[in-house]
Amino acid sequence: MDQFKQISTFVEVAAKGSLSAAARAEGIAPAMIGRRLDALEERLGVKLLQRTTRKIALTNEGEAFLEDCQRILSDLENAESAVSERSAHASGHLLISAPAGFGRQHVAPLMPSFLTEHRDVTLTLNLNDRVVDLIGEGIDVAIRIASLSDSSLIGAKLADNKRIVVASPAYIKRHGKPLTVDDLQKHNCLAISSEGSQRGWSFRQNGKIVTVRVAGNMVCNDGQVLHDWALAGKGLAWRSMWEVGSEIESGKLVTVLDEFAAPGNDIYAVFAQRRHLPLRIRVFVDFLRRAYAQPDYWRQG
Repeated sequence: MDQFKQISTFVEVAAKGSLSAAARAEGIAPAMIGRRLDALEERLGVKLLQRTTRKIALTNEGEAFLEDCQRILSDLENAESAVSERSAHASGHLLISAPAGFGRQHVAPLMPSFLTEHRDVTLTLNLNDRVVDLIGEGIDVAIRIASLSDSSLIGAKLADNKRIVVASPAYIKRHGKPLTVDDLQKHNCLAISSEGSQRGWSFRQNGKIVTVRVAGNMVCNDGQVLHDWALAGKGLAWRSMWEVGSEIESGKLVTVLDEFAAPGNDIYAVFAQRRHLPLRIRVFVDFLRRAYAQPDYWRQG
């Protein structure tokens, strides 16, 4: 029980941003919150939080531990809810937000099956590439492909994801395969731009994450266009596995520089609260997680 209290307190402090706010939410003294955190860090043997009188900040170890703790607490709450609501069924309206490209490929096609399983649920799916304000816009659940930086949001991991460099076999035959990150300077790289500036490509090199600015004769702000150009043999593209998995499986695209691939931005469902999450949200998240966990899902056309 003490270990569980320590973990739940750590998650609450990270979400609230201070010991005093977490203490007020629980109705106890801030000193009690501090003692729980001290005991947790001593038990683990690592520093999870950098604490000052004004604010707290997660250490690298704390950030990694927070994601695991959020998932554990979410799974525990879902398990308890499943038992207590065994006779209940999901109902009501879901407002869902997802990135446009990912939503078209990996959310929208699954929705008819989801609604067949849960006939008393209706949904609205909004596809756009901006980061939505869940609370301000009344979003029930948002799909995000990123490292979760806003600790006030609760994330349930749906699937692993990584970004890889791909090209068509025809392009590789004409121009050869890059063997190092530096070799990208010799290749036509199909880069994505955002608000007039080019995004770099990230790799793991010599134990560090480096971002490389690449060059090519075509730049676009739409990922699908870059995908199409790569399929047409126009150059190298840095794309997410969720987008190109089926083409890699079929041989239409090949991967390069795999040994330099940086840790991926995984796929999450995020919501503004963990406690008292409506059943319709929980069953939706579970439905997506099961779908994405199918062995061949990401390699299907």
